[in-house]
Amino acid sequence: MVQEAKDDCYQEWYLPAGRMELNESIVEGMRREVKEETGFECSPITLLMVEEHGPRWIRFTFLAEITGGSMKTLENSDSESLQAQWWDRISPLSLRAKDILPLIDSGVKYKEKPWFPPTLPTELPCCAVCQRLMVTFLDSDSNLWLLLGTSDGPHLPITVSNDRCHSIMAATFRLLKECLKLPEVKIKTLGVLGLQHHGKHPGDTDGICFNMLVSVEHTDREVNSSTPPVLLSDKYQWWKVDRQCLKDKLLERCGSNAAVPIYSI
Repeated sequence: MVQEAKDDCYQEWYLPAGRMELNESIVEGMRREVKEETGFECSPITLLMVEEHGPRWIRFTFLAEITGGSMKTLENSDSESLQAQWWDRISPLSLRAKDILPLIDSGVKYKEKPWFPPTLPTELPCCAVCQRLMVTFLDSDSNLWLLLGTSDGPHLPITVSNDRCHSIMAATFRLLKECLKLPEVKIKTLGVLGLQHHGKHPGDTDGICFNMLVSVEHTDREVNSSTPPVLLSDKYQWWKVDRQCLKDKLLERCGSNAAVPIYSI
């Protein structure tokens, strides 16, 4: 934990945190903030959680391990923080805000028993905040289907967040509304399988693409569940996954929610 040096929360405690800087990747920003505020160098283990309040406010929480440096003390206090210390989560501590408590709980639970594979951002350029959707349907014969876009060849559908679409999650449902009769299907957003971000060339290639895992099923149990839901547009099609290794991996992720959780707040 770090003790804040800011006037509005002076001497209160919080997790090391901060904003990314221009020309910086997500992981570079995380490492820099930890070093500045705690004195420690660290290496990320996994992206633990994503929280978003529209495309202009996105918080990435990492589980990381110390690789060097030393604990920041009051003798080294500066505008970044006053000091750092370990917290047992029992001893009284004046917190800047309690929103970090669920983040800490998730980190402890993941360390004890990981429920998804280690996931880190991939450094690839992207021009906007967008979602690449992996929409799955499992039929009554245990066949797995994926939703594909058809324009310019089969591909996973992509939807872009913008200021008119308040939430990243809302952008996901906006695309699904375009191709599915929403009252006839039950949609479950399972989380983030991975994300790409470059960080360089601000305003051009420093967008973020979330690879989202979504499952759908028929709302009405009397509907023939051996076929995927009817599509509203020929811009999309269902593709049956025949490769067993790919099918097994997707079913494992769908069945255990084995993906980085994303929350709209």
